[in-house]
Amino acid sequence: MDFTGLGHSQSQRCQNAGMHTPPDLRTPACPEAPFTLNLTALSQRLLLAGLGLSLLPALSLAQTSPTPNAPAADLGQIEIRSNRNNDTEVRRESTAAKIVIGREEIEKQGDATLGEVLKRLPGVTVQGAPGRGGAIRMRGLGGGYTQILLDGERVPPGFSIDSLTPEQVEKIEIMRAPTAETGARAIAGTINIVLREGQKANPDDLKITRSHEHGEGSTMVNWVHNLKTEPLAGTFTLSGMDTYRPGESITVTESTQSTDRVRENTSLGHRQAIHANARLQWKGEQGRSLTLTPFLLGANWDSQASARVTTLDTPFVSDSVQSQTRSRFLMGRLNGQWAQRLSADDRLELRFGLGESRYDYRMEQTGASGVLGSSGQPLLRNGFETQDFVDTTGSLNGKWTRALDNGHQIVTGLEFEQVRRDEKGNEASMDEGGNLNAKTRRWAAYTQDEFKINANWSAYAGLRYETLLTEGTINGALKRNESAVWTPLLHAVWKPDAKKRDQVRMSLTRSYKTPTLYNLVARYVPSLGENTWTQPDRTGNPDLKPELATGIDVAFERYLEQGGVLSANVFRRNITQLIRYTTSYNEVSQRYVSSPTNLGDAYTQGLELEAKFRLNQWVADALPVDVRANTSFFHSRVKDVPGPNNRLDQQPSMTANLGADYRLRGLPLTLGGNLNWNPDYSTQRTEQQLSYQGVKRVADVYGLWRFSAATAMRLTISNLVPRHYLTATTFVNGSFQETARTTDRNWRNVQLRLEMKI
Repeated sequence: MDFTGLGHSQSQRCQNAGMHTPPDLRTPACPEAPFTLNLTALSQRLLLAGLGLSLLPALSLAQTSPTPNAPAADLGQIEIRSNRNNDTEVRRESTAAKIVIGREEIEKQGDATLGEVLKRLPGVTVQGAPGRGGAIRMRGLGGGYTQILLDGERVPPGFSIDSLTPEQVEKIEIMRAPTAETGARAIAGTINIVLREGQKANPDDLKITRSHEHGEGSTMVNWVHNLKTEPLAGTFTLSGMDTYRPGESITVTESTQSTDRVRENTSLGHRQAIHANARLQWKGEQGRSLTLTPFLLGANWDSQASARVTTLDTPFVSDSVQSQTRSRFLMGRLNGQWAQRLSADDRLELRFGLGESRYDYRMEQTGASGVLGSSGQPLLRNGFETQDFVDTTGSLNGKWTRALDNGHQIVTGLEFEQVRRDEKGNEASMDEGGNLNAKTRRWAAYTQDEFKINANWSAYAGLRYETLLTEGTINGALKRNESAVWTPLLHAVWKPDAKKRDQVRMSLTRSYKTPTLYNLVARYVPSLGENTWTQPDRTGNPDLKPELATGIDVAFERYLEQGGVLSANVFRRNITQLIRYTTSYNEVSQRYVSSPTNLGDAYTQGLELEAKFRLNQWVADALPVDVRANTSFFHSRVKDVPGPNNRLDQQPSMTANLGADYRLRGLPLTLGGNLNWNPDYSTQRTEQQLSYQGVKRVADVYGLWRFSAATAMRLTISNLVPRHYLTATTFVNGSFQETARTTDRNWRNVQLRLEMKI
């Protein structure tokens, strides 16, 4: 959870050219521009081979001649445009590397959460067991390396992108390299979630969903209302959900210092939530516009759980507990933007954001009989934990854009943001409480220049300065951390032939990762079980320094006729002052404690391959199946940790997706699916600590039957073939060794949805 600041969204050159640039300076290669392209079988096969597609033998038969069904008569120029092609054109025309996923692709699979959509995107992984959601990561890098934006602003404290429904989202932008405007706290990259935009001509959308998982039913309702008033336009989105989530896990701990033991956990969580957001836009004369984006979220979580710990050596002893967890999260936020054209060449934008989040957490654990393990500590403890916090956020940003006669577009901006947290907590098992009052204050200044050198070359140069102050008081003790970073940024696009659509992207950037408020001034949280290497207490570290990264990206992109793209991207990041949680034994308290520390230097590098096309573009008489595939290979090394497997935290060696969609001829039925795969891997976290993540294979399929243009029924089966998810942690210290292996169960989720336009 990152409370350290907010960012800005990057302007889209093609879509906004008419707003930002006079007619004689507008980009000439927008979606309306005609194009031709001659494809070579060699380049096609090189890219597709890396993806490992089973369709490759068929693709090698592709011909560049027209299909037998092509008309013989010359009908003149015919243009067919779609949102998918427009999204592809925005990607092609952006100087900085950007992937745009529009409404068509977002709603295609019928996902219940945005996390399910994100896991299929190039280079994106979602942590945790299949179907359980988790932290969203790019290039396999851990928390904090990926910058998450909501409408161009950093997400508010405590807010999870995975709580959004796909119906609330207009598009997703993935930026692999940072820019001065969007912010440089993006070592892995940036994901910008753009909320729904109003369309006056469109009817309302209503979707009612019922799903079942392991015998538990859940319900979800989504309504999107398009405002049809003048001069105010926009959209209103309302989502309500009543969901149940079962859980089962078994952890086996083997130790040379204490008795081996097994812990069995079962739980059933119940979540009730309502989301409401709107985008209201007023447009006046001379380029004036005002956009307001209110966002409200309320969620209740109630979980009943039981746990039993049993020793595996004689004398056999066991203990069990029951626990009840209740939490409530409320958030309200208002973002606004005022845009004013100052002249034919100048434009001013002012943005503001105000918000407050409230979180109330209670956990009570009862039933423990006080049975002692071989270490002399209770196997389980009775106790309770509480946490209450209020986060208040505010931001004010200004941006000035100027288009020069020589084709340069200069953007200069100032940003200010503050987050304040007031937190109270208690851990009764240790007879300790904790009150935290903390705040972060950030300001930044940047300037960037985007320009076209000639017909073959376009470039971008930017410089950003950002400073961050974090202060916190825990039970009267003041902790303070301040950092400042300069980040130069360079991007370039080279088109070998200006008349064709092949291009090469190059980026040389500096980016960074700041310690979060939780890293710096977290309250001391003790374990509610035996205090061991694998169950340590947790605390923060106010002396952390930010991680810095120097990065290079090089990508080749081929944009296909009739839509689609083939791309290959290589990247490398050299990281200094790596932050990692490590566990140590505190001689004073005689307890094991986990806290973050600057461990040293590291690097990560990789290859990302992507293909999107329609099968009959390549194979004569083939079915018009939309194929999408991506494969990413990663390699990293932490230099101060001995190998092997001294990679960055939770970075797999690769990730892959293969999906297809087909609308049957003669029937109003569309079928599709996707296979997501991540191999297992081990990570040497420190000289003494090793972690393991098991293989993850997730197959999702769907069928959509359209009764009419306004009504459809969708059946989606997520996690079609469930597999147990394995994780493990090992500590080795001389003659001592302890390993905890956890097996999490997960289940198939069957979802039936009625989709209506009203």
